[in-house]
Amino acid sequence: MQSDNIDLSFEPISVDPLVNSSDSHVGAVCTFLGTTRAEKRADGVALIALDYEAYEQMALEQLHDLARRARERWPIEALTMLHRVGRVKVGEPSVLIAVSTPHRAEAFEACRWLIDTLKKEVTIWKKDVWDDGATGWVDVV
Repeated sequence: MQSDNIDLSFEPISVDPLVNSSDSHVGAVCTFLGTTRAEKRADGVALIALDYEAYEQMALEQLHDLARRARERWPIEALTMLHRVGRVKVGEPSVLIAVSTPHRAEAFEACRWLIDTLKKEVTIWKKDVWDDGATGWVDVV
């Protein structure tokens, strides 16, 4: 049975309940967990968080469209796409994609396509938050 779990959340992402599968048709569950990485600007100031904003209705419609398009390309049994909104501190997950398919190659391909396409197409914006109080919108390509 095909199922999708697609949402935006202000709450931390927990991976465990989302990637477990008891479906006997599933031979692979591929997951991508995007986290806020520690980095420094050229002047040495540390990144402390990312702030995500979304036009929720449009972003959810776009995520559901990505799920539909992915299902047209791969034999997906179950699919999860969760994206945080609000402040995400360094080390915390901001996006989770999990794809269950009969074989691993399909799961890897679908998972990679979903994260790459999400970053290009979905109306979710990201702002850097630096330790000195500076912020700046990130241009995602």
